[in-house]
Formats: sequence, structure tokens, C-alpha cells
Amino acid sequence: MRRLLFIINPRSGKEQIRSRLLEILDIFVKAGYRPEVFVTQAQGDAMRIAEQWGARYKLVVCSGGDGTLNEVINGLMRTKKMPRLGYIPAGSTNDFATSLHLSKQMKTAAKTAVSGTPFAVDVGRLGERHFIYIAAFGVFTDVSYMTPQETKNVLGHQAYMLEAVKRLLQIRPYHMKVSYEAGEIEGDFIFGMVTNTRSVGGFKGLINQEVELDDGQFEVLLIAMPKNPMDFNNIISYMFFKEEKNEYVHKFKAKSIRVEAADATDWVVDGEFGGSYTNVEIHNQRQAVQILQDYVKK
Repeated sequence: MRRLLFIINPRSGKEQIRSRLLEILDIFVKAGYRPEVFVTQAQGDAMRIAEQWGARYKLVVCSGGDGTLNEVINGLMRTKKMPRLGYIPAGSTNDFATSLHLSKQMKTAAKTAVSGTPFAVDVGRLGERHFIYIAAFGVFTDVSYMTPQETKNVLGHQAYMLEAVKRLLQIRPYHMKVSYEAGEIEGDFIFGMVTNTRSVGGFKGLINQEVELDDGQFEVLLIAMPKNPMDFNNIISYMFFKEEKNEYVHKFKAKSIRVEAADATDWVVDGEFGGSYTNVEIHNQRQAVQILQDYVKK
């Protein structure tokens, strides 16, 4: 039988993996695999195990939220031989799973993880940290990792909304110069994100749904500091309701960008703290990881 490394975060989402584990393992065995299971005990475990053991397997499957997937990606990107990756989403939001059209039903996702079609997706790199779907700074970006896991387990996606409301009075601008292949933009920004996804924070409206996950390009969004509450309302209308273009919103595609900030700025990668930088480069590593999925690109 073929060996399979199964990395599980038992606390993700509402801990539903606990009641589905035997069914999932049975699916793996019926697909001709001998699963070897590792249950994470602390933050960083998934990355460490993926890095140390991933190259010994042709297939690694992980179950957890976006943060768990990020850890596994970071571990696998450090291996000499990249295995294929299966993903069983079990978090509160599961943004990248939405982009991959992966089922929210764990049994269905488990079948895809061992029998799906390999799809080579781009992987981003911010400094020395890799990300699979988003690197961001500014207002609300700390919500995902500052929201207690217990709250997320009880309230699910609503927990993020409650935490975001607390940040409304903490908006401050970051003065930056952002350079990319086609030019540069300088200004005071309250939010920025570099993405390879069709969903952010569970909202599809923030992202162009024609995004290609394997084209070697990021979708970049920068929002400048509004001058008054009316300007802020106009930004929200543009972002969610696609009204007329807004002078405060900058959107473009790029293979790589360089961000030079006046002060050290905290970045979030895939929902986890990704470091604080004054100057940082972000690069797209095209089609770096093969993830199994049902959806076949046409």
C-alpha cells in the first residue's frame, strides 16, 4: 500500500474532525493508502512535520483551517522533493478551499484529497514566509489571529465580524511606496492585500472572480486613507457593490512587489501573523504546489 502522511489540527473549526476521523481514514485505506497520522499539539507543529517528513511521501493530506494549510505549505516548500497535497478544510472560513471548489463536507473532501485531479497553484513568498492565498496589512487584518479559537469554535464566521467591529476606532494610515513591474504608487494606506484567491474572509465580492490561481500573478488591492466618513462609505460601496471607480482604491496585477514603509508594519499571511517589516519584497512562485481537487480548469 502507498504511504500517506495525514496532518490534523484537532482544534480547527468546531473540532468536527474528531467525529469524522475513522470515516476519513477508511476512505484513505479504500483508495489504496496506508495513512500515517500526526495530530498537532501546538502552533508550528504542522510546518515542522511537513518539512521533516513530507519528502518521504508522494501524498500529504492536511485537515484544518487556512492557518494549518499555510503551515503545511511552508514546511513543504522547504523540502527537496515536493509531494502532492490533499486538503480537507475544517476551519471557520476556509477561503482557499472555496477558491479550489473543495467540498465543505469532510467525507467528500477526503475522497478528493486522495482521488482528485492535481492542480498546480501559485505560492507567494513574503520575506522568508510563504503564503497560499493572501498577504495583507492594515485595518482588520489582525482579526483572524486575534480572535480566540474558543470563540471561533462557538460562533464560526460571526466571531470574525464581532472582532472586526472592535477595530473600527483603531484605523490609522501607513505611509508606503509600493513598486511593481508597471510602476509605483506612494501614499497613506489603511489597508492592502496581495492575493491569489477568489474569497477573502468569506466574502467573494472583494475579489475578481476571474482570478487564475496558476498564472504567476497576484491581484493587489490598496486602499488609501479617506478624508471623511463619506469617502469611507464610498470605498465600502465600491468594494462590495461595484459602483463607480474610487480614487482611494488601487487595483492591479503583479508578479512581484516591493513595499517600502515609513514605519514597521505588521503583515498577516493566510490568517496568521507573518512578521513586521519596514521594507519587504513579495514574490509569486508560479505553480509551486500540486493540490488535488475535483474542479478541472478549462
